[in-house]
Amino acid sequence: MKFPYRFKVIFLSFLAVFICYIDRVNISVAILPMQEQFGWSDSQVGIIFSSFYLGYMITMIIGGYLADRFGGKKVLGYGLLLWSFFTIITPAFAYSGIWLLILIRVLMGLGEGITFPAWHAIYARWIPFKERTRSIAFTNTGIPCGVIFAYVVATIIMSNYSWEWVFYSFGFIGFIWYFFWKRSVTSYPEDNKFITSDELNLIKREAPSKETPPSIPFLKLITNMPFVSIVVATFCNNWVLFTFLSYLPKFIDSPVETGGLEISYENNFVLFIYLILIPSTVSIISLLSGGFLADLFIKRGYLIINVRKTFNSIGFFGASIFLYLISFQDTLSSTLILLCLINFCSGISAGGFGVNHADLGPKYTGSIVGIAGSIGMISAIISPIVAGYILQAFNSWNLIFIICSGILIFGGTFYLIFADATKQFD
Repeated sequence: MKFPYRFKVIFLSFLAVFICYIDRVNISVAILPMQEQFGWSDSQVGIIFSSFYLGYMITMIIGGYLADRFGGKKVLGYGLLLWSFFTIITPAFAYSGIWLLILIRVLMGLGEGITFPAWHAIYARWIPFKERTRSIAFTNTGIPCGVIFAYVVATIIMSNYSWEWVFYSFGFIGFIWYFFWKRSVTSYPEDNKFITSDELNLIKREAPSKETPPSIPFLKLITNMPFVSIVVATFCNNWVLFTFLSYLPKFIDSPVETGGLEISYENNFVLFIYLILIPSTVSIISLLSGGFLADLFIKRGYLIINVRKTFNSIGFFGASIFLYLISFQDTLSSTLILLCLINFCSGISAGGFGVNHADLGPKYTGSIVGIAGSIGMISAIISPIVAGYILQAFNSWNLIFIICSGILIFGGTFYLIFADATKQFD
């Protein structure tokens, strides 16, 4: 059986997201011995985590614009090479001082910021509308797959070698990926010599966008409430997502009296891995389920906006409830169950705000994703710093969870009121 060529484009894009996240998250594990070795405070760790997203926020807008104007292949390919190189040289900068480490994290963010707008722009030209939600959901499973890989493999590397080898080995993977990306993918399906005529005709009939857009109407965009609802949802989702991505290993390692689980990777390696692996595996399953079910309901004639709002509400309000409940748990098993439920709800929201961009303006998809993501990324800069200062000032994980819960309630409510799925920009 011969698979459609667009599946190869999707798989390589999934790998790009996977590599994006292993290189982003590896420091969340490596920071445990690094903090001890270099004597950093919790607030300094928060600044190190957040500095990445400062660079990331800047290039999300630029990446979306460049991908829409010149195609996503080069933008994503060169960006991945750039951040892979910065990953490899991270240990040298860490030994040179905290501010040089912060600089290299900013530069890594500049490289990674183009990732999501670039592949969204490619999908707007390659993926038929009826396959779009599940294609995006599958690609986004690169996030939990990358998180699992980074947490588990980084822990294994540190246990057998040293934290420096986490960065050396992870950075090298990107150069292998680029070899296949360069020879296999084109920004537009009609430029690809491997695609069949039948598949090309299908894509031309059903893909959301078949053209290179003019400049995006920026003022109209930022005053459009359906677009603003995506921005707000992105901001609130990112607050929780990047708090967890940055601090989950530290939460597991922290003392029980602070609300942590007090399980060290050095003393209880297997349990440490399971506590990371199980919730992340649930996230993969729910992301795939959310995308598949959303497409299924749309195919059966349900209004797109009703599907988007329902799936988004399950994700935001469900995760909010379970986050709040974590602060009342005193057993490992109940905390693990709640972490799994949080990830399940977050995955189901794959059919919500995360795929709403192309509904509003198919030919502007890359730019819309880039601008919404860039504004939403402000929370990824703030949230690790806030969490770091809370840990330093109050020594409390419970307060961090309660804040995350309230932010999700706000984001879910705003999206429920203002979201739309009709074309806003043409």
